[in-house]
Amino acid sequence: MPPVSRKIIHCDCDCFYAAIEMRDDPRLRDKPLAVGGRADQRGVVATCNYEARRYGVRSAMPTSLALRRCPDLVVMPPAMEKYRVASKAILSIYRDYTDLVEPLSLDEAYLDVSDCTQHKGSATLIAQEIRARIAATVGITASAGVASNKFLAKIASDWNKPDGLFVILPDQVEDFVAALPVARLFGVGKVTAAKLHALGIQECRDLRAWSVQDLVQQFGKLGNSLYMLCRGIDRREVIAHSERKSISVEETYTNDLPDLAACMTELPLLYASLVARVQRVQPEESIQKLNIKIRFSDFRQTTVECRSHELNEQLFRQLMETGFLRRNLPVRLLGLGVGLGAVVSTQQAALRAEQIPLFSVDDCW
Repeated sequence: MPPVSRKIIHCDCDCFYAAIEMRDDPRLRDKPLAVGGRADQRGVVATCNYEARRYGVRSAMPTSLALRRCPDLVVMPPAMEKYRVASKAILSIYRDYTDLVEPLSLDEAYLDVSDCTQHKGSATLIAQEIRARIAATVGITASAGVASNKFLAKIASDWNKPDGLFVILPDQVEDFVAALPVARLFGVGKVTAAKLHALGIQECRDLRAWSVQDLVQQFGKLGNSLYMLCRGIDRREVIAHSERKSISVEETYTNDLPDLAACMTELPLLYASLVARVQRVQPEESIQKLNIKIRFSDFRQTTVECRSHELNEQLFRQLMETGFLRRNLPVRLLGLGVGLGAVVSTQQAALRAEQIPLFSVDDCW
């Protein structure tokens, strides 16, 4: 089956949280800035500006490490409501061009403009105008990639960051992807990249020499994806309305919780936070299960779930005890969540409520 050709734009705001803070306080623009948690509370960097990145500061890095790399780093706590307001304004701009908008986060989205009539259907001109409108109305910069599918559009949006636009025309795909490092492929992390390199595969042109059967034998299900992506093929559609699958809250503690009793003491606060979040989101899907996540002092993590169609603090207590006793070590992180699914009938719910079996997800690093 030949690949379907569409006009896809991937828009990604540049260092979004930090950009909003620099917009609101211009004095921060020339300083290394990070938005994230406090170093003395095991916080991590949510995002940072490009000045901070010159020192090796990166997203998801512990704030304590970021400060060691850049002692002059300004660390600000997230102001999520302010970021949400900006995100809504940006989404409103996107939807002036197409209903096929798939948000990936507050600051990132795919747009399918294949049937767009503005600018005579030119995806390049549409992307240029969108970036200009974001700068004018929201006061921050965004980078964009234009290509015939989602995979290539996302690669392109990162090509000329920050404040850049990159276009991969259909007749450029073959040569562009051939020279692409395999580490840039979707689904390829450090471990898979190292394995590919050990096999003498550095660029996609090297990967094209492998049959799909050999790739599946080496990499399992990922092999099929590698075979397609190294040829620039991605048949995923832009999904305008994705279902919310879960709602959760979690807390990382400054000092490890020493025992089960200490964990139980923290549970009511987490539970209240989860209840508030569920009420705020008001999901259309019904609650199908409850789950609890525990990360121990040795950084091992376990998750326990049970079936339930309503929030129930006592069930969370049972899950907490089950999970804690697996390792019986001090705890650095606790999380509570609910899994969502299609609404079921009253009769089905009554039948399911008769049993509340516990089941678990394998421990992982």
